[in-house]
Formats: sequence, C-alpha cells, structure tokens
Amino acid sequence: MVNIIEGKLDARGVRIGIVVSRFNHFITGKLLDGALDGLHSHGAADDDVTVVHVPGAFEIPLVAERMASSGKYDALVCLGAVIRGDTPHFEYVSDAVTRGVGKVVWKYQMPISFGILTTDNVQQAMDRSGSKDANKGYEAALTAIEMVSVLSQLAQ
Repeated sequence: MVNIIEGKLDARGVRIGIVVSRFNHFITGKLLDGALDGLHSHGAADDDVTVVHVPGAFEIPLVAERMASSGKYDALVCLGAVIRGDTPHFEYVSDAVTRGVGKVVWKYQMPISFGILTTDNVQQAMDRSGSKDANKGYEAALTAIEMVSVLSQLAQ
C-alpha cells in the first residue's frame, strides 16, 4: 500500500509569525486581513499569532531570519507588494526579497510561505488581495498551516 502524507488545515496550537510590509499598505493591509482570516477560520488562537510590520518588502527577510532563529514559531507568513514602476527597482527588490526568504527557509528548515505579490500594476495587486478566493494572504496562511502539518508527519 502506498503511504500518502497530506497536510491538514488545522491551525490549533500552531505558532505563526507574520511579517508584513507597510509599503503599499492599501494592498498589504488586505493581505494581512486575509492571512488573519485564514488562520482564525482554521483554528488559530490570537495568542499563537504574532504580526511584525516592516517598512518595505526588502526588510522582510531580515525580520523573517530573526523570527525563525528565535524558535518561537512553527511557521512564518511573509506578506508584501512589489509593483512594477518605470525603473529597474522592481527587479532588484523582487529578486532580493525572494532570495532572502528562500535562504531563511533553507537555513532554518521551517515553513515560510511567500505572500509577497510581484505585479506589473496596481490593478493586478488589488485583484490578488481581494476576497477570500482571490486573497494571496489567505492562501499564504493556509500554506503555512499545511506545511507545519506535513513536516510534523514526516518527523514521526
């Protein structure tokens, strides 16, 4: 018989840290609302969730590193919005935050979901931060919950 491991969406007792960028707050605030909704609707208690605000997406990996190294969290959720403009700044920030978060995942071997939007325009960002079905913050929270479950099953 094939052994199948699948994550469960049960956030009860799961300690989650959220790192959210203030830049483009009109988008990231909705991502945060979506993430919190996802966590709460799957059993997370307020006492098990910590939200840290940072100035922009570029600062997310440093705070994720600090939170991961603390041992206080089972998973992290990173939220931000990098919207393309007229300069190459978009590419630099997108690349730096992606690589930075990836390094933290590998260094600490912990689930860190990537809810950082990289869009060509504001409308795309708004579309991805809307209702539950289209809110990448909500999806990132569910990813974090599921990965904690998967990794705990692999450890048994």
